[in-house]
Amino acid sequence: MYISCMARKDQLSAAEREFFGRVARAAFSNPFGAERLQLDREIAGVGGRLAQPELIRRTMARIREAVGALEEQGRADLRRFSGDDRELLRSALLFEAFHRHAAEFDQLIRQQVADGEEPCAVPFAKEVLALLARRGLSAEEARRTFAFFFQMRRAFYFIAHGLVGTSPCMGEFRRHLWNNVFTHDIRWYERHLWNRMEDFSTLLLGETGTGKGAAAAAIGRSGFIPFDEARGRFAESFTRNFVSINLSQYPEALIESELFGHKKGAFTGAIDHHRGIFARCSAHGAIFLDEIGDVSVPVQIKLLQILQERTFSPVGSHEKQRFSGRVIAATNRPLEKLREQGEFRDDFFYRLSSDVIAVPSLLQRLQEDPRELEVLLELVVERTIGEGSAELVSLVKESLAAEPGPGYGWPGNVRELEQAVRRILLTRSYRGELPVAPGDLRGRLLAAVDGGTLDAQGLLAGYCALLYRRLGTYEQVAKVTGLDRRTVKKYVLAGDAG
Repeated sequence: MYISCMARKDQLSAAEREFFGRVARAAFSNPFGAERLQLDREIAGVGGRLAQPELIRRTMARIREAVGALEEQGRADLRRFSGDDRELLRSALLFEAFHRHAAEFDQLIRQQVADGEEPCAVPFAKEVLALLARRGLSAEEARRTFAFFFQMRRAFYFIAHGLVGTSPCMGEFRRHLWNNVFTHDIRWYERHLWNRMEDFSTLLLGETGTGKGAAAAAIGRSGFIPFDEARGRFAESFTRNFVSINLSQYPEALIESELFGHKKGAFTGAIDHHRGIFARCSAHGAIFLDEIGDVSVPVQIKLLQILQERTFSPVGSHEKQRFSGRVIAATNRPLEKLREQGEFRDDFFYRLSSDVIAVPSLLQRLQEDPRELEVLLELVVERTIGEGSAELVSLVKESLAAEPGPGYGWPGNVRELEQAVRRILLTRSYRGELPVAPGDLRGRLLAAVDGGTLDAQGLLAGYCALLYRRLGTYEQVAKVTGLDRRTVKKYVLAGDAG
């Protein structure tokens, strides 16, 4: 009897088809895009402007009402439908199931951040898997769908909470990051690319302090991780599968060891085996190569080989190891100029740039929407003291309005704003970065020496920058100072910036 009933396929009514069609479009649209906002308004049946949380609440209430009606009729089962009706209903039923458990996914994310590298237990997994089974998914489909749910919620969580702002450029930035994780059409991602994203490298470009690291973390922590039903947890922690390295921190002699690892005795001082960052990255993970514009051409060639062949060997070893993760790189350097000068290889650039994302400066954000300053101040104050405080936000805002004033350019971007908040909380004032004439490096250096305010690193950076202006190449400065080229380059950049 059950088989014969199930053989007679049900059909959606015209009204149901129209409603669930709109829900399906919402399910596949970018949650940070204008299309999704309009679809939410249509589904909720509201016009005008509503706060985002209230709009989502009303949207989901309407969807739950429609799905609830199907459940009462015994029709909330994909096996009862076929063709276009089945596809529309599948999207709507999964969308409702996802949002039904959104708060539990958010709590799981926070718990995993707190617990670190050991995967957390997922106490609500059985409930979700059972719901998906009732709605007509096979056990394998349910497990993979559950993993997609967690992936989507992580991406939304880290993009929405880690990259706040009301300006149009930040809205576009968040939209671009979501597409970087799921492509412009999540249906294609689900069908074809969910286990192939290692082939898509990303290059983040932007000034120092704009938030390239936060953007990289949002992408890197949002990869697909399978659910292990037998253990009741995901296969690994998203805190473990994102690893980063700041390439400007290491001298040329050590950078390959940090990237690829080394065998004991590979060079003087290699007293033990060392696993590099590529060996520590899991198959479901991502590597963030910060300051990629600072690496030498020989290192670029080796990185290019890894991206093309997906294998590498530790220093001092011929053993091939497999790298299956995704690569995210960032720089504040002008890559176009570096490429013209032969300091950044074209083939390496093209292999890195499956997607190029420009991170907006704080100045651009404030020029587009001055209200963004208060949003950022609320976030920084909360992170600093552990809770929100309208009183402290008001104090900081008033102080910044007085000095350095509304016309200040924020050369250090969000990172500078964070330190400005801390300084105001300590001293109740922040003057901002004082402008220095570009050609006054020698006078600035001598003044700092006379005033006794310069440490050894600053002295060396200033000296290297002066020599570079006189000699014209990093190699010549290296010969004069006895430093290697990479160290010279780091000091020259620091000296010019300082």
